[in-house]
Amino acid sequence: MPNVNVYDTAGEVVGELALSDAIFGIEPHVPSMHLAVRQYLANRRLGTQSTLTRGEVRGGGKKPWRQKGSGRARQGSTRSPQWTHGGVALGPKPRKYGFSVNKKVRRLALKSALSSKVRDDELKVLGELPLEEIKTREVAKVLAALETGKTLIVTPEADKKVYLSARNIKGVKVAPADSLNTYDVLNCDTLLLLQGAAAKIEEVYA
Repeated sequence: MPNVNVYDTAGEVVGELALSDAIFGIEPHVPSMHLAVRQYLANRRLGTQSTLTRGEVRGGGKKPWRQKGSGRARQGSTRSPQWTHGGVALGPKPRKYGFSVNKKVRRLALKSALSSKVRDDELKVLGELPLEEIKTREVAKVLAALETGKTLIVTPEADKKVYLSARNIKGVKVAPADSLNTYDVLNCDTLLLLQGAAAKIEEVYA
């Protein structure tokens, strides 16, 4: 069972927390993490690029010259793909790039990502983050004391004060424990769990 240090807002170690082996102590499965990240990035693609086919380009209704006798190749429209200002042949059209991944694979990928953070000593637990009001300065001070770098802050529940306080800090993202994804976990330098977040993760993803 992996144990991690619990820190206070000054960056001092104030205790230890035992984490579940089933969530934070498995052997990371790289193929599932790779697939989950690919799916996340593919689902984010808008796929709105579009080109005009010969039927969508304005004009070209008149035959450029007669069919026979001119000595030139026969042409039916000046909007054919071989013409300047003509349509595009086989160009991109709006489409969806997303694909589905089996739920068990997604769950394995997230557990692997969490376990890799523990293994690489990139997971920290913050005992408490007392915010009486929305204050970006207070959150920035705590993160500086913990030397977190690019950070994903995980809250037990959706926390509006923490979210609004941290959203303007460069490289910092806030997510509730039940909405984690593999990409965000792997994309941060430090996974910072607030008090109760670890227990919530173990409850949701067990």
